[in-house]
Amino acid sequence: MPPGAPEEPPGPPLPAAALSTGAVARRLGVSPTTLRSWERRYAIGPARRESGRHRRWTPADIARLELMCRFTAQGVPPSEAARAALDAAAGGSGVVRPVTVTPGGPTALPLGEVRAECRGLARAAVRLDAPAVEHLLDTALAQLGPVMAWEEVIAPTLHAVGRKWASAGERYVEVEHLLSWHVSGALRRPRPAPRRYEAPPVLLACAPGEQHSLPIEALAAALGERGLPVLMLGPALPAEALREAVRRTGPRAAVLWAQSGTTAEHALARAVAGIAWGPHGARGHSALLLAGPGWGAATSGPRLERLFGLRSGLAVIERLVSAPDPRASGAGPAAPGACGS
Repeated sequence: MPPGAPEEPPGPPLPAAALSTGAVARRLGVSPTTLRSWERRYAIGPARRESGRHRRWTPADIARLELMCRFTAQGVPPSEAARAALDAAAGGSGVVRPVTVTPGGPTALPLGEVRAECRGLARAAVRLDAPAVEHLLDTALAQLGPVMAWEEVIAPTLHAVGRKWASAGERYVEVEHLLSWHVSGALRRPRPAPRRYEAPPVLLACAPGEQHSLPIEALAAALGERGLPVLMLGPALPAEALREAVRRTGPRAAVLWAQSGTTAEHALARAVAGIAWGPHGARGHSALLLAGPGWGAATSGPRLERLFGLRSGLAVIERLVSAPDPRASGAGPAAPGACGS
């Protein structure tokens, strides 16, 4: 304050329930960066600050944010969500204009008929609005679960970005990278449910040379939600590393993802399916489940099965993991269940 300037009269004392930005972020399930971004861009911050410019959010401030979070989770752009939340707090209707849920223009992604949450995620990705992308992904996973969030929100947006990129040369590559990075992080954030089965983990890996790992990251999140043990080995796993991991862990099932026909190594798949593990006299084999469009529709070979889709793949894996362990009963290796779509 400049010398000689009159002092501002002290404001009313803050309510005892006023919270810091970090506490509000934890309560709403968003990042503190997102809250600060909303405050800076849309003037939906706290009504006042304490000395030292520390933000303190009152129950009324938090109620506005909760309403904004509800709107953005429905696919409403943050700017319109903030306007509606502020309008409702001032006694207005808080109605969002219908035009905001139907994006268009030259930068819009080709989505077709999709959920509103998918449209909101696409808009945020095209704007390169990282805090909004993070918030929308976390909200979709929390409210819909990994399977529905992947099938109805995340995958359609990723496919739309890919189509936009393919039709626009080198444009929109940055959108794909931003979205992929945040999808990967969001899929790993939810804490797995307590383990339901005392069984070796399901091994998940991409074929050698395959860098597209998001689909099996979604599978890992869905397995974790069901309390199924998972060992994720990620993209482009070398062939010998895959074979060694199967020998060392003895999984009931191993999933090998290939996005492209150039990375789908059928000879490797047959070799991995033939690996025997365990002590002599109690040897076992893993069911090798081939996932991704790179493998084609038909596969052949002992203990080789094809997965079609996340939901049906989960059912196959759960059936394999829940089957009696042949090592405990002395029986021969169990045959894998059919892997249908």
